[in-house]
Amino acid sequence: MNIHKRMAGSVCVISLDGKLDSHTTPAVHSAMVELLPAGGQVLLDFTKVACMSGDGLRTALVVYRQAQGLDSSVALVGLSDDLRNVLTATGYLDFFVVAETVADALATLQDEVAEELADEQPVLRA
Repeated sequence: MNIHKRMAGSVCVISLDGKLDSHTTPAVHSAMVELLPAGGQVLLDFTKVACMSGDGLRTALVVYRQAQGLDSSVALVGLSDDLRNVLTATGYLDFFVVAETVADALATLQDEVAEELADEQPVLRA
């Protein structure tokens, strides 16, 4: 499994390439936890993931929980039909922003950031 990280503005894009199974998830889990930005958005690109086991699903959920603790959203891109069906059946799909392309996910995440900034109340000092 290869993991690539790049920043697209304030969004941390993590691309996975290979199999996400019981053999690779411990290393992937450790690497992804270290890559999560504090307060930034996260995009997980599964386009090049050949297969994903239940261990891989748990890793995605752990990333979601840790990102949530850092006040971040997580988007998923490149979901196969099988993976999308499993995420839907388990209810996990509702936790994530799901998009067809990296560009679509980036636009959605950046819109969320803009909305959060617009919702902030100004602090007046006397």
